[in-house]
Amino acid sequence: MTPSLDPIRTSDELIRAEAPVLAHNYHPLPVVVARAEGVWVEDVEGHRYLDMLSGYSALNFGHRHPALIAAAHRQLDQLTLTSRAFHNDRLAGFAEGLAELTGLDMVLPMNTGAEAVESGIKVARKWAYEVKGVPADRATIVVADGNFHGRTTTIVGFSDDPTARAGFGPFTPGFRSVPYNDLAALEAAVDETTAAVLIEPIQGEAGVLIPDDGYLTGVRELTRRAGCLFVADEIQSGLGRTGRTLAVDHESVLPDVLLLGKALGGGIVPVSAVVARREVLEVLRPGEHGSTFGGNPLAAAVGSAVVGLLATGEFQRRATELGEVLRDGLAALVGRGVTSYRARGLWAGVDIDPALGTGREISERLMREGILAKDTHGSTIRLAPPLTITSEELESALASLEKVLV
Repeated sequence: MTPSLDPIRTSDELIRAEAPVLAHNYHPLPVVVARAEGVWVEDVEGHRYLDMLSGYSALNFGHRHPALIAAAHRQLDQLTLTSRAFHNDRLAGFAEGLAELTGLDMVLPMNTGAEAVESGIKVARKWAYEVKGVPADRATIVVADGNFHGRTTTIVGFSDDPTARAGFGPFTPGFRSVPYNDLAALEAAVDETTAAVLIEPIQGEAGVLIPDDGYLTGVRELTRRAGCLFVADEIQSGLGRTGRTLAVDHESVLPDVLLLGKALGGGIVPVSAVVARREVLEVLRPGEHGSTFGGNPLAAAVGSAVVGLLATGEFQRRATELGEVLRDGLAALVGRGVTSYRARGLWAGVDIDPALGTGREISERLMREGILAKDTHGSTIRLAPPLTITSEELESALASLEKVLV
């Protein structure tokens, strides 16, 4: 039987059609997006919604940003894939631009965020054995409680989220978890076997948890003293989201290794990267790691266009200025349905009074008001609009949030 390509099925019909043929690993809001531009999306029936999630920061520059779409179209007409068996004419420029943007030396291009994290883990272990001199198969990596670094079996093995872990063991050894934002606990966990400390500068999935001032500086100093790597997972927090190019820039900290993804592909293609000091990435030799699609010409072209947008500083400034609007609006709601919030740039975790509903229920109410957001951990919702949003659009979203908190 030929699958139906009938474009006139309703949202309800399409949602029902998914159930028997798609794995049920997501519980999306009941909206079926068919078109999008900028900060707005439109469903099958033509209803418009303001996107306050941005694909978990994959759409930092909004839907179908003209410069990114143009870069993709140009490359589609030329070359899309060679594999890394051959060179391509787009990869060098992408790597040069990304290294310059981050202040680091070398780039390992991959595809998804989880792939970048897995690659970062492999690189850190290889570095520990070849440079630090850790005995074979003894390397450890210290992570933080409440972390979210992806969904592969290695990564969920060092998660403390029972939903992420249950039923997927046995897990990869070699990880130690300590409380987030606790330098004393971190120092106690680091020893001569430690290859790296892997943390999110801001914990996104945990509810946009922002560490105390000085924490990232402390992590940098501690890892330097201990002779291990500081690996910063900036897959959600990086590339303009917090008002700086990277979240670590708020403390003028330069990690040894950066993990990037999501916004690096502009919402068009999956693009991720491990960006690191030369001494670290040079431990990889031909055949020891790879990816068929990593660094493909289409991804490199889009990634280069993303780097070009960030190089102007415009989006970092917008996130800073509009972040003040977001914080002011949320502050006004504390005690009026919002119990607390955490925000940096255009990124916020908002804790809703549980008496008013779960985060899922609040997100559904917002959807009915034409606002798309997403819950996490009970009564918390995340707000992360595209950095192209206007102050008027942002204020409208905050007014809708106030309206549903009744």
